[in-house]
Amino acid sequence: MSSVRAPVPVVSVKPLVLSVPGRGVELRVRVSAPVTGRGLPVVVFAHGFGASLEGYAPLADYWAARGFVVVQPTHLDAKSVGPAADDPRRTGLWRYRVEDVRRVLDQLDVLVGQVPGLAGRVDQERIAVAGHSFGGQTAGVLLGLRVLDPGTGRAEDLSDPRVRAGVLLATAGRGGDALTPFAAENLPWLRGPEFAHLKAPALVVAGDRDASPLTVRGPEWMADPYVLSPGDKSLLTLFGAEHFLGGISGYEVAETTDENPARVALVQEVTLAYLRHVLGVGSEEWEAVRRALGEEPHPLGRLVSKTG
Repeated sequence: MSSVRAPVPVVSVKPLVLSVPGRGVELRVRVSAPVTGRGLPVVVFAHGFGASLEGYAPLADYWAARGFVVVQPTHLDAKSVGPAADDPRRTGLWRYRVEDVRRVLDQLDVLVGQVPGLAGRVDQERIAVAGHSFGGQTAGVLLGLRVLDPGTGRAEDLSDPRVRAGVLLATAGRGGDALTPFAAENLPWLRGPEFAHLKAPALVVAGDRDASPLTVRGPEWMADPYVLSPGDKSLLTLFGAEHFLGGISGYEVAETTDENPARVALVQEVTLAYLRHVLGVGSEEWEAVRRALGEEPHPLGRLVSKTG
C-alpha cells in the first residue's frame, strides 16, 4: 500500500490540567495537532492500564501529523497516579476512565484554547475515540458497550452522542467463563460486558498471537468486539502480533514483545484511513486499504468488514 498523505509539523502541549471534583486528583491531558489546516477532526485516545499521556506516540504523532487533533487524558490507573491496592476507587477505575473522556469532551474548547494557534481550527462535529487494551474498553463504552458495574449490579448505557466512531486496539472480549480466575477475581469490569449495544461504527484491531493472561480463549478473544457487536464494524487481524501490535505504545519501549516497525506502520496507515473515512473526511485511502488487505493476500494482516 502507498503512504497515506504527507505529514506536516505538529504542536503538542502537555500537561493541560482540568479540575475534577471527587476524582481525587486533577485530570492531566496532552493535546497534539498539526500546525496547518482547518476543520480538524478530533480523536480522544484512552491509554492502556498503567500508561499515561506520555505513551502511544507512534499513533498520536502519526494521526496529528496527518490532520487530526489527538487528545490524550491520563487515567487514574496510570503508574504516575497509581491508587493503592486498598483504594476504594479501584473497582470503579473503568467508570472513572469513561468520565475522564466525557470531561475532555465537555471542556474541549478549554483544552483547544490552550494550544497555540489551534483555536478556531477544530471541527467538534467530527469526534472519534480510540484506545488500547483497557483503553479499548473505555472507547467501547463511549460507543455503546455496557459494562456490568460491580457496585450497582447494573450495566448502564454510558454512550456519548458526540462520539461518532472508534478504534479498539487489542481490546477485551466477553466475560464469564472466557476469563481466567485472576481476571474474574481482580478485574470486575471484565466479568459481564454487553456487546449487543455497541452499535456505533468501529474498527477492531487484534493480534493473532495476543495470548492474554486474562482469558482462557487465546487470541480470538480480542476479536469479540467485532464478532459480538452489531452495526458497521471492521476487523484488522495482524499476523504474528502480540498485545502491543508491533510497538504502538511507544518508540523502543521495553514492554513491546513483538517489535516490528512494518506492523506498526500498517496499524498507523489502516487506522488513519479508517478515521478519515468514518468521520467523513475522505474515503479514498480506506478503499485502497480494503482492497489491499481484504481482496488480496497480505503478509502482515487481513481486513474484514460487516454492516447492519
